Amino acid sequence: MTNVTLHNNSANQASDAELDTLNKNQNAVVLLSGGLDSVTCLYWAKARYASVTAVSFDYGQRHNSELVAAKRIAETAGVNHRIIDIDIAQLGGSSLTDHSMIVPDGDTDKFPNKKRDEIDNDAIPNTYVPARNTIFLSYALAVAEVTDANHIVIGVSSVDYSGYPDCRPEYIEAFEHMANLATKAGVTGHRLSIQTPLQKLSKAQTIELGLSLGVDYGQTISCYRADVNGLACGVCDSCALRRQGFAQAGVTDPTHYQAG
Repeated sequence: MTNVTLHNNSANQASDAELDTLNKNQNAVVLLSGGLDSVTCLYWAKARYASVTAVSFDYGQRHNSELVAAKRIAETAGVNHRIIDIDIAQLGGSSLTDHSMIVPDGDTDKFPNKKRDEIDNDAIPNTYVPARNTIFLSYALAVAEVTDANHIVIGVSSVDYSGYPDCRPEYIEAFEHMANLATKAGVTGHRLSIQTPLQKLSKAQTIELGLSLGVDYGQTISCYRADVNGLACGVCDSCALRRQGFAQAGVTDPTHYQAG
């Protein structure tokens, strides 16, 4: 039994080594918002792939502090960075794009999690932007084709999140299937994968991963109500999850908060 176990471990190690070698010859596109999760994904991808292109979106969001952060982070990481303009705000339906709507304060006790991951209308806050991940992934898919990238990396999680339906693994799986049916790359054997390294991680585990990769979380902005100087409100959904994550990880919170 011991010999079998050792043999299997050796096989797994060989397989992992082969995969690492393959990844080092492949390219990736990373969705980079400038927030905690996306920056962790950026550094995760940098450690695995030959070339990384970061893609951010100016989509009519409530503030552009996250885009300023994304640009700074991409420069620090030394990766190619594209900012794509899309006017999602004209569609409305989200407090992140409609200034007439109020961004609610966060309550981490009410967030869906791995023990209670039930999606219903009441559980989805108005910070959900209709079809945002589908739109972003579609653009990333186009960037992947023109940059010969094999992977698209997105920082969704089904453990610590605000109840958004487009963060669930079944959605990601469905999009990946569609991507390989709908692109020249996919139908000519250049298979594309959607990588979600944070899918099963809590915010605390994400922070621990990022720190092991050298992420400076002081550069990131996650707040839905950040001011013009990029200072976080400290009370919205995103800030609440972020605060909780640093506390659970036992790490000093480097977030720059608004006074008072």
